[in-house]
Amino acid sequence: MTGTALIVMDLQNDFCTGPVVAARYAGSLSTLDAAAAGAARAVDVARARGTEVVFVRFHGDVEHQGPSWRHRDLLLGKRPKCRAGTWGAELHRVEPVPGERVFTKNARFDAFLTDGFEEHLTRNGVGHLVFAGLYTDVCVDSTARTAFQLGFHVTVLTDCTTSLHLPDDTILRFMSTVYGACLTTLDDPEAWAPPERQESWPVRSTTAAP
Repeated sequence: MTGTALIVMDLQNDFCTGPVVAARYAGSLSTLDAAAAGAARAVDVARARGTEVVFVRFHGDVEHQGPSWRHRDLLLGKRPKCRAGTWGAELHRVEPVPGERVFTKNARFDAFLTDGFEEHLTRNGVGHLVFAGLYTDVCVDSTARTAFQLGFHVTVLTDCTTSLHLPDDTILRFMSTVYGACLTTLDDPEAWAPPERQESWPVRSTTAAP
């Protein structure tokens, strides 16, 4: 499988803007806004170059949560985020166009736990996943980890994502070391959005991590 797909992770209001983000995101909100804006621009670049765009969104409704998830939220006083049908669950800065797939994670971090996600990639001959969206150390990492173990090549657009709990450089270096992830940026589309399928993949960058 030699195709490339841009995987846009959880670019939703409750993760990008508004009171929920202000209450839980410890870093600079300008950093978060820049990452979300970068992810939205990556969608435009991918479309212009004929690279498939796949959207992944999160629904955190209590009825979707497993016992351990509910227990954690009770202990830590967490409230459900991105509840289906609410403003918080709506996509932020982006809108799928006809033909683009949207996969919904029901209280899951890993997109591969969503019915049809892996099958869609395999059916379309995708072997290279390029990640943008949120958060690097949660859903992006969880999905990239499974992708690597399943044989997909992994690229992370470092200016199109940011972390929630860990320093950005820590999780990015971890992904590069453990998954062989290519770390590159939005302004290097030749590395991440090839206009045609290719047999060779970008090498790991040691300079792209912040």
